[in-house]
Amino acid sequence: MRLKRKIDEYLIEWKKSKNKMPLIVKGARQIGKTESIKNFGLNNYKSLIEINFVLQPEYKDIFDKGFEIDRVIKDITFKNGDFQFIPGETLIFFDEIQDYPSCATALKAFREDGRFDVICSGSLMGINYEEIESNSVGNKIDYIMHSLDFEEYLWAKGYSNEQIEDLYQCMAKNEPLSKIQYDVMMENFQEYMIVGGMPLIVKTFVENKTYTGILEMQKQIILDYEEDITKYAGGLDKTKILNAYRKIPVFLGNENKKFQITKISSGARNREYVGVVEWLENAGIVNICYCLEQVSLPLKGNYNPDNYRLYFGDPGLLIATLDEEAQLDLRRNKNFNTYKGAIYENIVADMLVKEGYNLYFYRDETGRLKMDFFVRDTNYLIPVEVKASDNATISLNNLIDNDKYKDIKYGIKLCNKNIGFNGKFYTFPYFLTFLLKRYLNEKNFI
Repeated sequence: MRLKRKIDEYLIEWKKSKNKMPLIVKGARQIGKTESIKNFGLNNYKSLIEINFVLQPEYKDIFDKGFEIDRVIKDITFKNGDFQFIPGETLIFFDEIQDYPSCATALKAFREDGRFDVICSGSLMGINYEEIESNSVGNKIDYIMHSLDFEEYLWAKGYSNEQIEDLYQCMAKNEPLSKIQYDVMMENFQEYMIVGGMPLIVKTFVENKTYTGILEMQKQIILDYEEDITKYAGGLDKTKILNAYRKIPVFLGNENKKFQITKISSGARNREYVGVVEWLENAGIVNICYCLEQVSLPLKGNYNPDNYRLYFGDPGLLIATLDEEAQLDLRRNKNFNTYKGAIYENIVADMLVKEGYNLYFYRDETGRLKMDFFVRDTNYLIPVEVKASDNATISLNNLIDNDKYKDIKYGIKLCNKNIGFNGKFYTFPYFLTFLLKRYLNEKNFI
């Protein structure tokens, strides 16, 4: 079973583009980068040249004598005589380039030569990530890849684009989903909350139709991430990065969910952790949500860089960090209302990031006015409230009703309720969040 991914269509369009530049596919490990690129190469080129700098360290000298393409090809074919370099019909795939950053410097030479298409990929963590960026600026384009989003998960479950379009049309027309649509999609969404979007885990769950073994696989990925931290952290203190990473569930379990360096460990100080959170974000492991200083547009530049929340970059990995009793409760009873709404907030944050949004929240000093997320359409700032239970939406109403917040005309409530509109805010079930950006782009609000 091969999983359909959104990068598949992107790569085909990239191949068709004129004067295309080498492509770097970014993302955390184990999200399916290598499999997607290899599948694309095998199905769209006569020749695929795949070099993995971790598994094949003997290739780590191919650019030592310079970047003249004919000489590089000659050296590669000396190492593997089966490789065929066919001009116009060859994809060169350099994988795990974080282990050989000199590869990035060669991208300019490949771009100017033009005979071969080039894609690079890798974990891209820490100082090697920065080196790759500086060495390849102006000579590559980037694609940020994530674990499977909910739409890709539905594809894995066998749902068609037509069925997904039916869901969107209900949003666009402000019509409730049928009971069958709602119940089935909510069941799929609850599965996705537990399973997450890591390709191997999704594939295992879909094929076996059971949660057996899923938790063990998730915990292994968490351990693999920690191993990567110790391997690629570069000049940063690896222990401090691990401390921050391991404390994410603790802060999400708090009422305000604010991530505080000073509470990571005894005597921890902010100045000692400079760059740690940004490193985790660059590695694709976490999503940072910043607190707005003012509830107004623009969003960028209007936030406090020292006041933020950290969410896991995959919903299943948060679930995997919980204790065994909570795991059992979630799998048997689907009791997602525990943990102070963090599970719902984490998955919504992840879905928004996978749509291309940056994350922002708001909480005033008193804690009385608070909002989980903000997005925007062409004209307005849109508060997005995530409700674990169907209780009052005091802050959402206050933001919409108060003339002080001139950039806000309406809001969105995400909860376990059908599609609706009460004159102030739109209500959508959680599972439709993956369609939110399209909805806001295409909907003409008055």
